[in-house]
Order: sequence, then structure tokens, then C-alpha cells
Amino acid sequence: MSDRERYEPGPANVAKVHKDGEQWKLLLVKDLRHPPEKVWRAITEPAHLHEWAPFDASGDLGKVGTVDITWVGAPRPSETRITRADAPRLLEYESGGKTMRWELEPRDGGTHLTLWAVIDRRFISMGAAGWHIALDVLQRLLDGAPVPRIAGAAAMQFDGWKRLNTEYAQQFREKT
Repeated sequence: MSDRERYEPGPANVAKVHKDGEQWKLLLVKDLRHPPEKVWRAITEPAHLHEWAPFDASGDLGKVGTVDITWVGAPRPSETRITRADAPRLLEYESGGKTMRWELEPRDGGTHLTLWAVIDRRFISMGAAGWHIALDVLQRLLDGAPVPRIAGAAAMQFDGWKRLNTEYAQQFREKT
């Protein structure tokens, strides 16, 4: 049995949904056992992103400027504008008209990671399930026990994603 086959995501307790004016945002929170500097490299450097994120980047996200992001399964890259890159605390970028904001706070020798992602209301539970898994895969990568990234259409075939999607849909029903 491979590491991926042994991986089972925990309960749907990482994501919340928030309405901000006309926009819907996913809020995902994860405590990682590694310092912000290490987490920063994992969320900004293309080689690390390729191991866990649901997208690939053509350049370093840790610098204000423009890079291309290609979401797993997307036919073409999306120009992405990095608007804030305050290593190792805050990263914000806009891709395809949607903003993502990563906040890294030192906590107990590790990092309290918060991700805000603007999302289409129709895909909130799907996005929550996908990011939940991506953050689990990130944690395993940082811990030195990596599993292959689980993203895009392949994620939707994964039983853990299906369960999380259902659980998050039930949690968010009254909020959306």
C-alpha cells in the first residue's frame, strides 16, 4: 500500500465560509509544526508548490510581480499578480480575478497558517475539500513524509475528498 493509499484526511474542521459584500471567501486554518520561514518557502517556491499545491507556478511567488499559475487540469496558465510578499508573514496574489491571502504567524515553535481565498459560491464545499487535502499534503511534505499531491479531477475521485465535500456542504448549507 502506497503512502497515498494510506492517507485519510481528518474531519471537516479546517475550513469556514465568509461572505464579504458580494464576494464569498473560504477561510482555512492549519497549525503546522514548522517555522514560518520553512512554510514560506513551501508556499512560494515553484518546486515545493509542485509537490502539494493544486497549481504550478512559473516563478517564485515570494516577490511582488507577475507569474503564471497553471491550476491542475486547466488548459492554460492564468496570469497572476503578486501584490504583497512580506516574507515570512504575508503573501497575497490575484489570479483569474480571485484573490488569495496567506498569513503565517509564529506559534509554539511552528506556524499558524491562515488562507483566505475568494471563491465562486457554487464551488465552496468543493474548494474547501480540495484545500483541506492540499494543506494536509503540505503538512506531510514539511514533516518529511510526503504523499503525491492530490488535486484537480484526480482529487474528486479520491474517497477522502468526496467525504470532505459532503461534510463541508452540510456545514456551509445554512451560510450560503
